[in-house]
Parts: sequence; structure tokens; C-alpha cells
Amino acid sequence: MTRHYCYKFGFQIPITTKIGKGVYFSHFGTVVINEDAVIGENCNINHNITIGRQNRGTKKGSPIIGNSVWLGTGCVIVGNITIGNNVLIAPNSYVNFNVPSNSVVMGNPGKILENENATEGYINKILQK
Repeated sequence: MTRHYCYKFGFQIPITTKIGKGVYFSHFGTVVINEDAVIGENCNINHNITIGRQNRGTKKGSPIIGNSVWLGTGCVIVGNITIGNNVLIAPNSYVNFNVPSNSVVMGNPGKILENENATEGYINKILQK
């Protein structure tokens, strides 16, 4: 049944993936998330993104993504890295490094820009506690 829905909706998200409440998938399209990845609360995930595992090297492992993170179309997040809270990852960015909270990441290779209001106006469908 899981495989059927992966093909139907274009998402590859194993049932063992840890995903916080309020995560919002804004569009239909390919979304691939590794089973060992952790995604925080109230994150917005756009289409054509990969949150993947790095299989070798110093960053071997999967990402941990904080709360209120906006992931732009086509971004790739890989490796044993931590993405802080209130982070905006711009479309088509490649991230294989730790990102502090309250930041914007853009480009390939990604560059970090500090921004206290990084996701203001971007996060949709926030679930209140």
C-alpha cells in the first residue's frame, strides 16, 4: 500500500521517518526523504526536494531539520547536518553543512545569510499548541 501511494502522490517518505506536527507539503511533485531524517514542527516542504543520507565521509548520515523551516523548490539537503529553527532554504540550494537558526541559505554551494525574520510570511498552515 505504501508503494502505491508513493507512485500516486510522487512522494517517497518511509513510514519510519520522524516528522513533527504541522508539516505542510505545498505542491504535488517529487519529494524524497530518507528514513533516518528528522523534520521538526510547522515546516513547509515544496516540490522536487531531496532530504537524503550521505553514505561516506565525515558527514555520513541524515539531516535533522528544526522547527519552522521553509524548504524551497528543488533544494537538496544531505548528510549528518543540523538545520536550525526559523530557516529558509531558497529554491535550488544545495546544503551539506550545518545551518544556524534564524538564517537564509541560498545558492549552490549554499551561502548562509543571518536573518531574524527568515521565514516570516513563508510558513503556511501553522498548527498552534
